[in-house]
Amino acid sequence: MVAAKPQTIKFLQQPTSPLWVEMALSHLDTILLDHSHCERKAAGVALNLMFRYPSNTKLVRQLTAIAQEELEHFEQVNQILERRGIALGPLSAPPYAAALKAQIRPQEPDRLLDSLLISALIEARSHERLGLLGEFCPEPELAKFYRSLMASEARHYGIYWVLATTYFDQETVTQRLQQLATIESEILATVHPEPRIHS
Repeated sequence: MVAAKPQTIKFLQQPTSPLWVEMALSHLDTILLDHSHCERKAAGVALNLMFRYPSNTKLVRQLTAIAQEELEHFEQVNQILERRGIALGPLSAPPYAAALKAQIRPQEPDRLLDSLLISALIEARSHERLGLLGEFCPEPELAKFYRSLMASEARHYGIYWVLATTYFDQETVTQRLQQLATIESEILATVHPEPRIHS
């Protein structure tokens, strides 16, 4: 049994269950395919925010860099998939992202705040879980790849946090982040039966 360290990443209220680590390591090909989808979706989130808020100069500049980096990771994962003979294809999505996005309030400026903070939480969870894969993956090359992504994932969730505090006062940001982080932990309290990065 994998003994994942119960270390809680900044912004997250609960660490990932060791059960997730065991499931992920038992289905590495599926996790890699889902990782490809996650990187593509992360680039799409950054681009969508840029299109929705084109006059927010700092947001556009920061998210341009994130989108570019996410697409670079997308290509890196796709190269690994190709080497392993895994074809790109659809996967059913776990309830994680949809349940978080359902918390986004529809009216501005709440919509912007919630969008930034949910993106921060997703990136923080990605940072944690890629780190767990990097630590416990039995394939040295793949473990090294996942460890190499950790710094960028940490930088991404930090950027979303800084953007939130750029456009909103710190107390408002902190209170809303705590609310959303509680929901995020509740969503993951039961491990989804299908192996996914955010299952």
